Amino acid sequence: MYGNGVVGILSESCNLWERRAPLNPSHCARLLHSGSNKSGIDRIIVQPCTKRIHHDSEYEDVGCEISDDLSDCGLILGVKQPKMEMIKPDRAYAFFSHTHKAQRENMPLLDKILKERGSLYDYERMVGENGKRLLAFGKFAGRAGIIDLLSSLGKRYLNMGYSTPFLSLGASYMYSSLSAAKSAVIAVGEEIATLGLPSGISPVVFVFTGSGNVSQGAQEIFKLLPHAFVDPSILPELVGTDGDLVQSRASRRNFQVYGCVVTCEDMVTPLDPAKTFDKADYYAHPEHYIPIFHERIAPYASVMVNCMYWERRFPRLLSTKQLQDIMRKGCPLVGISDITCDVAGSIEFVNQITSIENPFFRYNPFTTSYHEDMRGEGIICLAVDILPTEFPREATQYFGDVLSNFIGVLASTINISDLPPHLRRACISHKGVLTPLYEYIPRMRNSDSVDSPLNPCNSLPKKYTILVSLSGHLFDQFFINEALDIIEAAGGSFHLVRCEVGQSADALSFSELEVGADDQSILEQIIDSLSSIAKPSDDSEARVSRRGTYGFSLKVGKVGETMVQTRDHMEERPAVLILGAGRVCEPAVELLASSGSGSHSWFKNHFGSDTNGPKDVQVIVASLYLKDAEKIIEDFPNAIAIELDAMDHSSLCKYVSQVEVVISLLPPSFHSIVAKACIELKKHLVTASYVNDSMSKLDEMAKGAGIAILCEMGLDPGIDHMMAMKMIHEAHGRGGIINSFVSYCGGLPSPAAANNPLAYKFSWNPAGAIKAGRNPAKYKYQGEIIHVDGNALYDSATRFQIPDLPAFALEHLPNRDSVVYGDLYGIGHEASTVFRATLRYEGYSEIMSCLAKLGYFDSDIHPLLKEGKRPTFGTFLEGLLKIKESNDLEMFGKFGEEKLGEEKQMVLMLIKSGYCKELSSAEKTVKTIRFLGLDGHDEIPEACQSAFDVICLRMEERLSYSDDEKDMVLLQHEVEVGFEDGRPSESHRATLLEFGKIQNGKNTTAMARTVGIPAAIGALLLVENKITSRGIIRPLEPEVYEPALNILETMGFGIFEKKECA
Repeated sequence: MYGNGVVGILSESCNLWERRAPLNPSHCARLLHSGSNKSGIDRIIVQPCTKRIHHDSEYEDVGCEISDDLSDCGLILGVKQPKMEMIKPDRAYAFFSHTHKAQRENMPLLDKILKERGSLYDYERMVGENGKRLLAFGKFAGRAGIIDLLSSLGKRYLNMGYSTPFLSLGASYMYSSLSAAKSAVIAVGEEIATLGLPSGISPVVFVFTGSGNVSQGAQEIFKLLPHAFVDPSILPELVGTDGDLVQSRASRRNFQVYGCVVTCEDMVTPLDPAKTFDKADYYAHPEHYIPIFHERIAPYASVMVNCMYWERRFPRLLSTKQLQDIMRKGCPLVGISDITCDVAGSIEFVNQITSIENPFFRYNPFTTSYHEDMRGEGIICLAVDILPTEFPREATQYFGDVLSNFIGVLASTINISDLPPHLRRACISHKGVLTPLYEYIPRMRNSDSVDSPLNPCNSLPKKYTILVSLSGHLFDQFFINEALDIIEAAGGSFHLVRCEVGQSADALSFSELEVGADDQSILEQIIDSLSSIAKPSDDSEARVSRRGTYGFSLKVGKVGETMVQTRDHMEERPAVLILGAGRVCEPAVELLASSGSGSHSWFKNHFGSDTNGPKDVQVIVASLYLKDAEKIIEDFPNAIAIELDAMDHSSLCKYVSQVEVVISLLPPSFHSIVAKACIELKKHLVTASYVNDSMSKLDEMAKGAGIAILCEMGLDPGIDHMMAMKMIHEAHGRGGIINSFVSYCGGLPSPAAANNPLAYKFSWNPAGAIKAGRNPAKYKYQGEIIHVDGNALYDSATRFQIPDLPAFALEHLPNRDSVVYGDLYGIGHEASTVFRATLRYEGYSEIMSCLAKLGYFDSDIHPLLKEGKRPTFGTFLEGLLKIKESNDLEMFGKFGEEKLGEEKQMVLMLIKSGYCKELSSAEKTVKTIRFLGLDGHDEIPEACQSAFDVICLRMEERLSYSDDEKDMVLLQHEVEVGFEDGRPSESHRATLLEFGKIQNGKNTTAMARTVGIPAAIGALLLVENKITSRGIIRPLEPEVYEPALNILETMGFGIFEKKECA
């Protein structure tokens, strides 16, 4: 298919807002109508797309073919990465692939292209002779980023009590074109010039970081307002300083805004006061410089527009602590548009990517809390990572103007050697083989790279190792190949510790390697050879003329024997090993990996002034499947992933020995195995599971080893224990007696997601939840022990309403053995009522009861599913209803025909057969049957052998959460307290209400947060030696529950308490 002159244009599928295309209809018309002899293109086939900025008909009108089938195309174009199934054999592809630095998340795509003998051209690697990228959207990002910020500023200022012209401006995507958006900005500017800005916020100073394309685009929009650019040195005079800041701002009204463009020279200064700033030296040795932006620039900024590429080896632009300091001194900063979108990067407190539809969040530096509204203290932050898509028409025009110059050559060329140099350099693979310039990719992959400087599980199999840092034009000028060739030619090996690739032609790249050799002299030879190409030599003039700059700078650490000596400040970091990489893991990793970031002031607040802050914790996530662990840690630089089988004792002990605390999120059956390893190696352990007999037997052994095994540190059990013991201990401390303890807890869909007849959904396999509904229960009520048979549990459900949450129509079911909690909580001798219940929305239990009576919860092999029989779901339902030979068959009708007419018949059948007693229950059950497709014509899969398998399958298919749906956790304790001294009795209520969170397109469930975060808190308490108890313990004592509950509340968990006197 190569070189056949047929071009395909993909339908973009990576993002809801992606409306751009690589070519617009006018580009296609020019290519098609100029003739194949001139353009090299015979046909253009466009995949249909209803959200693309240019309609399919526009392409069709100029001669393009509209078809999903691109099998005739030798060259296929996109903007972003296509779906894997779009990669077909023997074709060339061009898009932004993000594969050239061996990015782990995009390697499956590259592997697919190589497997299919494909060629890949990456737009990002199309660089001209001047070293500049030919295809980039930076200016569009800058334009959209500042318009969105101006729009949000209007709302923010309004919430601060100021009406400004910015309020009339919409977000970028709301305008039909860039010209329309500019006209709207001009109108805002005219109003500012006429009426001015309120004196209380004047002068309004915009600080732009960097001077590249992104900054130029942002400044282009800014210049449409009445403005004046000022030098950074006069900011103190313009805005005012310290004591006169507020007075100077309130004393005059301004009829223009001010701009200030700053570069790295305004952000850092040499450590040596005798030296002056040198850009090349700064890029090579950032450790020789200290930050000054927070002192000289940030205190005077009203708005920051961050446009500058940043790497973690450089000082931050603004840290959380620096922001807190300047805000306390009256800094007028109101908003930040972080167009670079470096999460926890140059602006430390920007901890999330925002979306076009919800572009901002509010950060309160005084409480280090994040909010989704405009009200309250703090600054608004925008961090949208797909800003160019807000101007899809103009972005497509610009992109196609450049790309159309290359398409004919790419579409008609078979041999890569026939391509011009800038296209050859952009070709990552050709006919299924990596091109020579990109042969470093598998070498980097084979080094088992991780984005962490500490990697205990991937140490080099060489006796001597050394840490080598390379910075320069490593990838765009391919010096990385030369460096790796030197290492391997000498018989050495390397492990990639860290890699950061410059995002523009001017930006340098940085790689950190652990280089190893079996002989120290070989290692020294490698370093000498690297130094020879890193440093200018006698032929430096030739090198400059050929490359435009020296190769790279080299920084070498100390040689270590057997073990790599990494950065000094990381050598003594405590480490936590998390076993299991399921849903609960990520919230735990997030808390632990950021515990030492400085953004968590709660640690010092809750542990006392003698604590200097939480230690910087190294997190190791272990899973049986490495890819699962890698997916969890991809956003957390302080975390690494390993593959581990917990049943392999030697491997388990290897990693347990390297940490201070282990968190086991594995199934409960694994906990005793992990606990024995922790006892053997004297390491603390945290689990979120109940203490079973096998764990209880390890109590004395754990005490003998001097370790704590903190169990039941999740939600239920976990947070429920902690809230209960806080209430009980407080009551006892006041001389009270617990007369009654009642607890309700449930994981539910949020009201908006409770959109099915059961008003319930599952975030994992429903089998566990269904089985829990068949467990017997026991509780104490007014001194009497009440037993509930498991088969009658659903029928025992009782309607329930929380006084403080009247909108929730709920019901509760007894939850297993409540009586044991009387003894566990130390109230068994005094409380006449001890009752724990599971919460569901009202109506759930009567439907589940009817399904149980129908036989759907029976786990025995069903005759209709034996010996390869594959009935339809409807036929199987008929079998459960036992109507095959019944005279009622005619009344009931055949399933699937005239469904609406059959519903009443099905209701009558359920009542007549005794499955439902009331009409309303039968109607709800029929709606559920229909919703789940239990009357469907499709065959039941072979994997289903029982009725229970059938219902689990359908529930998992039909009752799962969509990506934009949230779950909810609701926990309430009700405690009745009496007093023997005659004081009136009291009713205490404590309630936890927590909803799932959707950030950066990632849905974190409330259940995962309320289980994973308490477990992580427990680990932190053990790391900081705040728990002195040893053996098998639960979070029942103040040393655990007091700091844990305080941290949860500070982190925004909705826990509230209420007391009423009788």
